[in-house]
Amino acid sequence: MKTIKIGFSPCPNDTFIFDALVHQRIFSPVHFLPELRDVEQLNRMAMQSTLEVTKMSFASYAWVSDQYQILNSGSALGRNCGPLLISKNNVQPDQTTGLRVAIPGRNTTANLLLSIFFPELKNKMEMLFSEVEEAVLSGQADLGLIIHENRFTYEQKGLLKVADLGEYWEARFQHPIPLGCIAVLRRLPEDQKLEIDGKIRESVRWAFEHPEDSLNYIQQHAREMSREVQQSHIGLYVNQFSIDLGKEGREAVRLLFEKGHESGLLPLVHEPIFING
Repeated sequence: MKTIKIGFSPCPNDTFIFDALVHQRIFSPVHFLPELRDVEQLNRMAMQSTLEVTKMSFASYAWVSDQYQILNSGSALGRNCGPLLISKNNVQPDQTTGLRVAIPGRNTTANLLLSIFFPELKNKMEMLFSEVEEAVLSGQADLGLIIHENRFTYEQKGLLKVADLGEYWEARFQHPIPLGCIAVLRRLPEDQKLEIDGKIRESVRWAFEHPEDSLNYIQQHAREMSREVQQSHIGLYVNQFSIDLGKEGREAVRLLFEKGHESGLLPLVHEPIFING
């Protein structure tokens, strides 16, 4: 049996999606060996083509599109799920010039959106996404760019929303916001790419049909997170686009690359972007 390393994050949306795949709840002629890392770590690994299949930020994909293609399944893309810009103080969106902002990685889609909508924010501090809130609370940063489950915790800590970058995107472009994708090395045989894509699709469907199966795997990697936040996280980031990007999803992804390139923030991507199927 061939073994393929597959990279994804320990966040509930990914452990929910990949539980059936890595625990062989579905039949597969390929054994998938999980490599769980923070998404920015996965972005950096993709720069070296370390993994055959990996989660990465859509923004990061543009820099490795000569090496990878995007699968139809497994993506995080949707509405009302974009990154938030937060502060300890009542800062208005037009009052951000010169402020220090903590970001969850320079290669993330969150930072790309921040650069598009708040180009005046130049003083950026990179850190793990889970450290951003504390950086703002301690005064290390004036602003924080939060992703993942921090959307559900910042208000409890007394932090305030400055801007919802997902809302900015949807209002301006009338498309869902692409956040993270699953990509496969271009050099793999086409039939193998399609097989991998199909197995991820089966795994997502299994997760939706048997949600209790993934609970232990999710909890194992999200111990500091309440079960309620775990489920809210999954509900926010796993949807029909995770089963298949479809025409609407692919159009949204292309638009992100187009706007990133127009803004001078991303290179042109190599075609074909998506695998067939």
